[in-house]
Amino acid sequence: MLKKLAFAAFASSLLVGCASVPMEDKNASAAAKQYPTPPAGSAGLYIYRTSGAGTALKKDIWLNDKCIGESAPNVFFYEQVKGDVEHKISTESEFSPNDLLVKTESGKNYFVKQYIKMGVFVGGANLELVNEQEGKQAVSKLEMASKGNCSK
Repeated sequence: MLKKLAFAAFASSLLVGCASVPMEDKNASAAAKQYPTPPAGSAGLYIYRTSGAGTALKKDIWLNDKCIGESAPNVFFYEQVKGDVEHKISTESEFSPNDLLVKTESGKNYFVKQYIKMGVFVGGANLELVNEQEGKQAVSKLEMASKGNCSK
């Protein structure tokens, strides 16, 4: 019986792949990874997702209720936003969106990590503001996804 369960688990793992989303060209990705200082009155916002749990899941991301895009493992988005105001970043989760409020300061870059968490029926997602050093280190290993492709 144990062998049958192990075989079933192994066979189903072969059917699960990594989610993919439309990507920007390599030049745009490389330019964003130079971490330019945002112009006066603006702030830079990097929203990223590394690999890990939930690699087969795509999750929508919104900025101030506007679709940024659909995330997958190992992708990031870059958006210039108005500085010196609070922005709402939301991600699709299992039952309702999870929100993170970020007060930006003009001329600074901010890094928001999206991560997949366990759910009742399917994995949910959440957001976390990380420090600049951690964010730059993570984003440097990722590629930029195309914006504006949300599932909902």
